[in-house]
Amino acid sequence: MNFVEELKWRGMIHDLMPGIEEQFSKELTSAYIGFDPTGDSLHIGSLVQIMILIHLQNSGHKPIVLVGGATGMVGDPSGKSSERNLLDEKTLNYNVSSIKSQLEKFLDFDCGEKSAELVNNYDWFKDFNILNFIRDIGKHIPVNYMMSKESVKTRLQTGMSFTEFTYQLIQGYDFYWLHKNKNCKVQLGGSDQWGNIVTGTELIRRKGGGDAFACTTPLIKKADGTKFGKTEDGNVWLDKNKTSPYKFYQYWINSSDEDASNYIRIFTLKSKNEIESIEQEHAKAPHLRLLQKTLAEDITVRVHSEEDLNSAITASAILFKKGPDAVDDLKSMSIQVFEDVFEGVPKAELKHSEINDGLTIIDALAGKTNFLKSQGEAKRALKENSISVNKEKVNEDKILSGSDLINNRYILIQRGKKNYFVIYFN
Repeated sequence: MNFVEELKWRGMIHDLMPGIEEQFSKELTSAYIGFDPTGDSLHIGSLVQIMILIHLQNSGHKPIVLVGGATGMVGDPSGKSSERNLLDEKTLNYNVSSIKSQLEKFLDFDCGEKSAELVNNYDWFKDFNILNFIRDIGKHIPVNYMMSKESVKTRLQTGMSFTEFTYQLIQGYDFYWLHKNKNCKVQLGGSDQWGNIVTGTELIRRKGGGDAFACTTPLIKKADGTKFGKTEDGNVWLDKNKTSPYKFYQYWINSSDEDASNYIRIFTLKSKNEIESIEQEHAKAPHLRLLQKTLAEDITVRVHSEEDLNSAITASAILFKKGPDAVDDLKSMSIQVFEDVFEGVPKAELKHSEINDGLTIIDALAGKTNFLKSQGEAKRALKENSISVNKEKVNEDKILSGSDLINNRYILIQRGKKNYFVIYFN
């Protein structure tokens, strides 16, 4: 299956410029995607374009990754309702370096003629002065052509600076430069980039001639209308320090059936037959969530690691586990994973000295915390055998000590199946 056919069955094509399929079928073709370095990590919205580059390379073509050190200083108006803050050179250089490290995890940069290549447009723009810009680039693209772009028209009412207005010329020149210096014939990107990409093909046609093509992917939407890649905490990042592997895994495992069916095509490398087989098995027992589990496991391993996946699965199961395994899993949790799993659970804060001296279970339930309303209620709950400490049932004689602490700071108390409470010792 060729590159374009692969993207089509996966639902990853929005617009195609005529002639692009012939281009990919006749020769090894270099194609590029630009990434915005306004942050020091990519997020799962960026993962769509990363997958496009993986399919490109797997189809025998050469991916060029452009990290926009120069365009990041200008700001892309596409899809924006207002001007964004511009970053200084030092911050942008740090962001570019961080993003490079992430991208190198997904693409092969040492496999012969189809090796991925990473470029930074700051390298060819840093010595470009304003006179060269207006003479060598600006004169080739009419203002009425630039004004017709959707990214410009949608901002005319609220206002747009000259800086953002020129963005399409700068991105267009990126394509021209890569076409001239790297024989790059295709630019890929999200559907919101169509206007900027076509400006590049137009500049190549008017300034230098030669074949140049554009291909865009649809913007991913969730079935319930909420924004893809967003949670209450904001973006789902590829950097585990910004979004932990546990939360990353949870994002995918909590997908609806409809979304998971869409995501497994876009974000995994599984074949059409494999995916359809998984969907058929899922339909027989939807409550087992085979589709979501397969999706979450595949992506978490590729973005993070097998070890991170296993940790996330263990953490995800802890709320439902009982017995010695549950105790061991709980006590082996890192601080970050523990806080992720029990985020939102009611908490109380006590001094370390209070547990070092021995803390009765009654005080832990109601005397020094407000988990239960009174010591009388605490005693009744203990007699009913409904209280657990760190997943182990306890009775009224239980004295909490330092040996009960998880990571030397937490005690997890549970009443029944669903009522959790965390005591934090500082």
